[in-house]
Amino acid sequence: MKRPSWNELLAVKTVADQRSFRRAADVLGLKRSTLSHTIKALETTLGVRLFHRTTRSVALTETGERLIKRMLPLLAQMDDVLNDVTDSDHQPYGTLRISASDAAISLLLERILPTFTQQYPGIEIDLVAQGQLVDIVEQGFDAGIRLSEDVPKDMVAISLSGPLRFVTVASPDYLASRPPVTHPQDLMQHLCLRHRLPGGKRYHWEYQQGERQLALDVPGSLTLDSGALMAEAAAAGLGVAYVPERYAQHGLNTQRLVTMLDDWTIASQGIALYFSQNRHMPFALRLFVDTIKATLRV
Repeated sequence: MKRPSWNELLAVKTVADQRSFRRAADVLGLKRSTLSHTIKALETTLGVRLFHRTTRSVALTETGERLIKRMLPLLAQMDDVLNDVTDSDHQPYGTLRISASDAAISLLLERILPTFTQQYPGIEIDLVAQGQLVDIVEQGFDAGIRLSEDVPKDMVAISLSGPLRFVTVASPDYLASRPPVTHPQDLMQHLCLRHRLPGGKRYHWEYQQGERQLALDVPGSLTLDSGALMAEAAAAGLGVAYVPERYAQHGLNTQRLVTMLDDWTIASQGIALYFSQNRHMPFALRLFVDTIKATLRV
């Protein structure tokens, strides 16, 4: 029997990761027809079927599952060997796919990626901004970045920030002609920039003072699904926004925004990078985690 090539095995792994020939072809930089032919040729060589294919989905057969389970450690070891034996004139290579919120991507762009891309120019970073929490394994991502409390319990998490404070902000011009806000209930008399969650529901603004807690479905004529856009809209005088402090920081620094209800605060545990503990860590992800720890001294 002809021995499968490295590219054929990598094609099987990528299709298995992506659960889609289209997405796998994009990751590999191939035409979909070329990838499909490669998989079919390998199945013919092995005399087995590796994937169940329908017009809507791709799934491993039982034989394909066994192959992947045995093959993944070998592929990972080969990646490590190839990266370990490169001399000083070569750089580690690979692609790192990360699902993240726009706030997390902003943090990476500011604090992590300048160092990482300078040290490892051979590694491609594919950042996908997604408001909703996705199954990173099923969707073919190497890692995800979300609020720490939203990270699935079966994942390994690496902290990227300290507690994330939420603030209530508006522009001085907007507040000049409006009633003062000294209690969360006062917001019911204001134009508020409402936040639509990924599932479509409207977010109720949450406040805490000691043991007292409130969740308000605030009034307003403008609804957005991005904290960054909410902060921009508030700076433009369109109403009151309730956002993570990071989004509002530029507006606060330039005095286009001011905070209210500072004695009514709530904070998230912060942002964390997470990845599966049940899969071999790709070499590129290992370097990324090392860079995070060195940069942030986690």
